[in-house]
Amino acid sequence: MRLRMPFRRGKTEFPSHLWTQCPNCGEMLFNKQLVRNLSVCTKCEHHFKLGARERIALIVDSDSFTERDATLVSGDPLGFTDSKAYPARIIESQTKTGERDAVITGDASLGGVPITLAVMNFAFMGGSMGGVVGEKITRAAEHALSARRPLIIVSASGGARMQEGTIALMQLAKTVAALTRLGDAGLLFLSVLTDPTTGGVLASFASLGDIILAEPGALIGFSGARVTSETIGEKLPMGFQRAEFLLERGFVDQVVPRAQLRDRLAFFVAACRLPVAELRWGL
Repeated sequence: MRLRMPFRRGKTEFPSHLWTQCPNCGEMLFNKQLVRNLSVCTKCEHHFKLGARERIALIVDSDSFTERDATLVSGDPLGFTDSKAYPARIIESQTKTGERDAVITGDASLGGVPITLAVMNFAFMGGSMGGVVGEKITRAAEHALSARRPLIIVSASGGARMQEGTIALMQLAKTVAALTRLGDAGLLFLSVLTDPTTGGVLASFASLGDIILAEPGALIGFSGARVTSETIGEKLPMGFQRAEFLLERGFVDQVVPRAQLRDRLAFFVAACRLPVAELRWGL
């Protein structure tokens, strides 16, 4: 049995199974209170990462979610091995998270309106996008098109999955094509950016929403801060890849605290069913 060691703050010991330290402000947070507050720090409002199932429960109407394409599992097309074989990494992440891959897709209702939903799980290999993630996102968009319903994608990812090489990169073209067909049909795509949303996922679909929402403080960017700065040969301002900075420059439409996210999404889903003359966006 693995013992959980207490950690210290000053001279006081806090057992780690009861308390969590906020990485932003250092406040010690009682775990039960943290859960009640939707994993948001009660002192500084830092938004902790959430698992995909937790996010689904937070967003959709109670007991309305039905999963689709749950049996898809990544193969090993390149026979890739670094310090560990790729299949071993997949099994390790499946054991850790209880999920088959880094995205969950399905149908649900939100405020009584039928929707199609895709939610990424950063805990599964950093939410990286390989063939399965790209395929499930594409199928979700195609299903939303055939069912004539809004699509919501909640992103949390470090980018493309390096263990699948070019196959991972090819998912960009596939997901963009599916979302383009959805847009051409006049159907709503809501993109929610959480911490982090970076790399190939940002380029492939997360930045393409008709409306783009972000959680407070979310890290959003195509490449790392150092790489970006060196590429353009300029020193970039502090926080240039955070949600609030991107909101000021028009890349993000709204920064929405977690407690308000469900109602905000429900508003947009309901509003887009109305004639244009009746819309009151309040952006």
